[in-house]
Amino acid sequence: MKHLARKRFGQHFLSDAGIIDAIVQAINPQPGQPVVEIGPGLAALTQPLVERLGHLTVIELDRDLAKRLRSHPQLTVIESDVLNVDFSTIEIASAAHESGAKAASGKLRVVGNLPYNISTPILFHLLDHVARIEDQHFMLQKEVIDRMVAAPDSPDFSRLSVMLQWRYAMEDVLFVPPECFDPPPRVNSAVVRMVPLAQPPVLDISLFSEMVQVAFSQRRKLLRHTLGAWLEQKGFTGQFDVQRRAQEVPVEEYVALVQAIKT
Repeated sequence: MKHLARKRFGQHFLSDAGIIDAIVQAINPQPGQPVVEIGPGLAALTQPLVERLGHLTVIELDRDLAKRLRSHPQLTVIESDVLNVDFSTIEIASAAHESGAKAASGKLRVVGNLPYNISTPILFHLLDHVARIEDQHFMLQKEVIDRMVAAPDSPDFSRLSVMLQWRYAMEDVLFVPPECFDPPPRVNSAVVRMVPLAQPPVLDISLFSEMVQVAFSQRRKLLRHTLGAWLEQKGFTGQFDVQRRAQEVPVEEYVALVQAIKT
């Protein structure tokens, strides 16, 4: 029986063989690596991945799909909302572990065609567990990836840009048009590669998140109207040019600013 896509789960199933192959090539999975796939759906990407890995852990919310996936002997299925999965403590079975070998880094590779309706919450959830992650390859709405990788002083540079770029090196690696899915979404898609920085800056992530949110709360106004008042409340007495708009400030300046705030 054909599985019908469920709108409430934001399901659009990848169906183009050429694109699937290109995504697998971009991920470049190696035998025995501990990999987690988010939202495997009808296993279009799952099958070529597991053929190369030997074993794969998948996270699937849809009960019917999870049941179908459990029949695959090389899959470990976590039936859950990905936002409830603790990636820091997740136990990943892999072909390497089963043979007694140990993964080189002990870190996870995370991949998936993310539901577009909750893609940003998933990215922020994974940011909380980034210390456990080797890299991430995700299919997302193209305009979301444009914001993720945007340069300062460009129209797409946003809160999302800053909140991810301080911690990841990111690259838009593949364009995916709507006709590659069943049913086709109304938007273009793309695949992004996200590699956690080996030596990230040390900062208070909750304070950083608050600061960036305030900065971009009224992006058309100068920062003196938003961030200026917030900095005064924090007792900041250093130098920072608030005669700019939020999108004009490079990520490293936001990082230096939050590091200079005494808490």
